[in-house]
Amino acid sequence: MATEKTFTGPPVRPKDRFLVFGSPAIEEAEVDEVVRCMRSGWLGTGPKVARFEEDFRAYRRAQQAVAVNSCTAALHLSMLAAGIQPGDEVITTALTFCATVNAIIHAGGTPVIADVDPRSMNLDPADAARRVTERTRAIVPVHFAGRACDMDALGSLAEEHGLKVIEDCAHAIETEYHGRPAGTIGDFGCFSFYVTKNVVTGEGGMVVTQREEDAARVKILALHGMTKDAWKRFGDSGYRHYQVVECGFKYNMMDIQAAIGIHQLQRVEPYWQRRSQICERYNTAFRSLPLGLPADPEPDTRHAHHLYTILVDEARAGAGRDAFLDRMTAHNIGVGVHYQSIAEHPYYQERYGWRPEDYPNAMAIGRQTVSLPLSAKLSDEDVEDVIAAVERSLG
Repeated sequence: MATEKTFTGPPVRPKDRFLVFGSPAIEEAEVDEVVRCMRSGWLGTGPKVARFEEDFRAYRRAQQAVAVNSCTAALHLSMLAAGIQPGDEVITTALTFCATVNAIIHAGGTPVIADVDPRSMNLDPADAARRVTERTRAIVPVHFAGRACDMDALGSLAEEHGLKVIEDCAHAIETEYHGRPAGTIGDFGCFSFYVTKNVVTGEGGMVVTQREEDAARVKILALHGMTKDAWKRFGDSGYRHYQVVECGFKYNMMDIQAAIGIHQLQRVEPYWQRRSQICERYNTAFRSLPLGLPADPEPDTRHAHHLYTILVDEARAGAGRDAFLDRMTAHNIGVGVHYQSIAEHPYYQERYGWRPEDYPNAMAIGRQTVSLPLSAKLSDEDVEDVIAAVERSLG
């Protein structure tokens, strides 16, 4: 378990091993649970998935939770359960991972992107409002880096136009907005347990909903449209027949994944505290450097501290963003980019005619942003290595 330590000064030695970006903290409890799962003879969807669903539902204070094999699957199924039809428009942010937009496309919808607020880097409600048309059916706010979106403004917009709200909570397992857990404010909340996330299962996702009928449809769609999963068909209560009631997908989570997630979730709070401590150390170390730093969390919100992003403006920093990335790698520090604006990518430019300059805040952030290592696995020495590498990579 992560423990709090006193930070020491920067190392004088060069880093002698590569610090992998987003490497998760895995402890013996997860290893032992996976071994027990493998020895049980049951690896697919079964009792461990059911336990993980219930544990996560209780943690998020949601009415319903359905585990799937990725956040992408969670988003896709939520779109379908929300009733998105071909030709329906769905508004989301211009600063997100491609999965957010792709899920809209896979559901048959038409993605419409809006610019972000330059301070929060989240979907700008005013720009989203300008893009509502008679074909708009849903809004997908993305709680970027773990910072809560302005859900009051977005909720009012959705209510005014009768829109569904599907929260992309891939970064936001611990996030809260005015006392409410992210994912439970809209109609659907979609979470990720990818290997770099705050709770990991290797690959995996979760849909939380407030309505039992929505959860039931997501569960059926996640497994070929069948009315019974493998545990209910082949478990120790005896074989049960199933029926296919929809043309579904193969999106179910496996017990071997849930075996990891069960124990990861038990340590979600101490891991969040460790990442918060690292963010505070970064803020202190970088305050005098020519960098753009993350804004403080908004009042009455809880930041999940999933990403720590800095902005590298060549005019201020003496190095362009990509040169800075190369220098950090040369210092054996893994870094990430979250994200280039969606409008920068050729596929969307060709299909939808999107241009980066039409979303100037997202474009500027996407061309300057760098994500630094932020994980409960980081030691104090690792953190000081990152700080020293940032200082050496400027100018």
